[in-house]
Amino acid sequence: MQNVDFTLCEGEIHALMGENGAGKSTLIKVLTGVYEKDEGEIFLKGMNKAAVIRSPQDAQKLGISTVYQEITLCPNLSVAENMYIARGKGAGQNWKKMNADADKILKSLDIPAKATQQLSSCSIAIQQMVAIARAVDMDCKVLILDEPTSSLDEQEVQKLFGLMRDLKKRGVGIIFVTHFLDQVYEVSDKITVLRDGKLVGEYEIETLPRVKLVAKMLGKELDDMEEIRDDSLVYKGKDADETVFEAKGLQSNAGIKPFDFYIKRGEVNGFTGLLGSGRSECVRAIFGADRMLHGEVKKNGKKIKISKPIDAMKNGIAYLPEDRKIDGIIGDLSVRENIILALQVLKGFFKPFTKAQAYKFADEYIKLLEIKTASADTPIKSLSGGNQQKVILARWLLMNPEYLILDEPTRGIDIGTKIEIQKLVLKLASEGMSVTFISSETDEMLRTCSRLVVMRDRKVVGELSGEDLTQNKIMSTIAGGDR
Repeated sequence: MQNVDFTLCEGEIHALMGENGAGKSTLIKVLTGVYEKDEGEIFLKGMNKAAVIRSPQDAQKLGISTVYQEITLCPNLSVAENMYIARGKGAGQNWKKMNADADKILKSLDIPAKATQQLSSCSIAIQQMVAIARAVDMDCKVLILDEPTSSLDEQEVQKLFGLMRDLKKRGVGIIFVTHFLDQVYEVSDKITVLRDGKLVGEYEIETLPRVKLVAKMLGKELDDMEEIRDDSLVYKGKDADETVFEAKGLQSNAGIKPFDFYIKRGEVNGFTGLLGSGRSECVRAIFGADRMLHGEVKKNGKKIKISKPIDAMKNGIAYLPEDRKIDGIIGDLSVRENIILALQVLKGFFKPFTKAQAYKFADEYIKLLEIKTASADTPIKSLSGGNQQKVILARWLLMNPEYLILDEPTRGIDIGTKIEIQKLVLKLASEGMSVTFISSETDEMLRTCSRLVVMRDRKVVGELSGEDLTQNKIMSTIAGGDR
């Protein structure tokens, strides 16, 4: 990042936009003392000289609070302990008062959690809200929200937006980092765009239409981001009507109701529904990541048994999980090691690839997916979120699966990479690969899928295709018909 100017006014919601690697996280970490700036100055209202921010503690004392995309709380502690960690008095802490204060804050923000419950018992969405509650309670003047809605459903997003608007009225300046364009235009007053570590510009929300915003982020004109499907890229093989995978009465230990499912060769279908509807649990059951309780599955018409992920992998099924940090990357391993991992598991660890083979595989997919990394030996944890996601995708593509399951493959990544992944999915399908695609963004599902299985309350409530593939039809099906 170099020579970036950024101005946040009192009582303003200011969106910070740009692709992965544009410099958003770097700017945030400089403002919060995680990184030390090389040059430039930071000024805050009421100070007659530049602020000195050498650590996150310095930033907090100046009223700058941050909620990062990846939740940084302690799951083994209670909700209240997470809210007051590093602010209490240790052994001298008045625990009764702390819990009472925490419950008061949680209630005021309408967060369905209790101060005394262990954080790990809360959903990811609730943990995110607790992190925001902690930041708000620290009497912040500047609140930085880095992808705060990535794990929230629509109702929870609206609750957060209500809170943001309330804080805005109280004079808090909010820096809002997100990849959801709809959310930017719903709640923001201004937009600052970064690209390649440099400032593109600052804009009033009314003066920057969405297509122009995307063009500025990408550095090129984008005629129509909605139109990524090329009808000529449809699988036309003689086996196009063959069912590659089929499940009947499938039920796992994750609480989903028994469901039926099938996918044909060269098809892109998906599971859709609100957060907690059971989308992810369905594909985890298919892949054997959750234990199957009932049901049977068939691959190419033959009954198979999938009791664990390796069974699915041996049957040509690959799965990119929802949470790349927990279930996807192995942070301390290199990009190369992460890419070859699945294929090495299939081959067996006592039959390792040669060094030349490993580098050949890694270099091929780094080039194919345009993964931005210094080298194949770079630790994956040092890559941006979008590039980490590409590495995990490379891992499964290297396996050359017949059936690829992608759960939230574009969450938390920039709009340019999102479109790249969507186009890649359609291209893979046109070559005969079957793909199940899950996204919390309905418009993304409509752009990529030709058939959708609709979920509500952990059960299948409908299936849509053809002319029924509209946002209104999806939402009415989720809601339950006319309700």
